[in-house]
Amino acid sequence: MNLDDGPVDPFLGDPDDPAALFDDDEPPAPLSDDERADVLADLAELEAFRAALESHGVHGIVVDCGDCGDQHYFGWDLMAGNLRSLLGEGRTHVHEPAFSPDPDAFVSWDYARGWTDAVAALAKRR
Repeated sequence: MNLDDGPVDPFLGDPDDPAALFDDDEPPAPLSDDERADVLADLAELEAFRAALESHGVHGIVVDCGDCGDQHYFGWDLMAGNLRSLLGEGRTHVHEPAFSPDPDAFVSWDYARGWTDAVAALAKRR
């Protein structure tokens, strides 16, 4: 297993896996070429975010969840693993929410994009 793929499912191979209660008879539809290109672009952008922000104490990305209304905190490796899972399986892995994350250590995708765009613009000026 590649550590970047995220945590291992603790119920992997368990015949009493509680996830078996979910109706998941149909596999996800494969990504279209455009969707695949978007996920690959997101992966590249995430790598740039990490390179620019990790040394400043940023641990990852925070996402506003449209389903539950809460904020979800994703460390760099977990977010990258989720994107790779989308590419390979057409869906992200189930994972536990972050335990008591420090909200100040995570930024939104738009914030990270603005930061890296600003750094690139300043580099061009020099």
